[in-house]
Amino acid sequence: MMRGSRLRQIGWAMALGICACLFVALTFRVNAVKSEVLLAERQIVALEREKLILETEFQTRANQQQLANWNRVEFGYKAAKADQYLENERQLAALGQPRRAGSPDPIRVAHAPIEGETGGFAAFVSPLTGEPVAADEESDAELTAANEGETENPLSAPRSLAERLSLDNPLGGPMAEVSE
Repeated sequence: MMRGSRLRQIGWAMALGICACLFVALTFRVNAVKSEVLLAERQIVALEREKLILETEFQTRANQQQLANWNRVEFGYKAAKADQYLENERQLAALGQPRRAGSPDPIRVAHAPIEGETGGFAAFVSPLTGEPVAADEESDAELTAANEGETENPLSAPRSLAERLSLDNPLGGPMAEVSE
């Protein structure tokens, strides 16, 4: 009786082993099919992109052909030849001719200054207060004094980038180290 039960246990173990091997083989096969599907999807996307590029190229060339037909029939433009290019500014200036008698005056554009604008630009506005920032003569004098080193505040206006970066940060430590 012992012998039959032992054979049954071995049989079940072998059946279980065969099932495990079939499961692993099936898993590998499923993963292989998934990777093939993914590869096919990538190829489809690549082919759709290539198709879109070819359609665009075809439309562009068709438009170029239509433009060439219009040019040939209506406009008559031709490509520039090598002898039409100028070597320098003197050759360009030599092409200029003085205005002839009875020719119209050249077109001139007038610009009236708008009140409140300086030099064609609108006044600066402070992002904090919304008030226009006035460029006072005092601030110009302070800037000139700072550039000449007459101010006592080292943060006002250092002369070079290295000096500005080597100044102490208000939070502590230098803002950056500069190697010259």
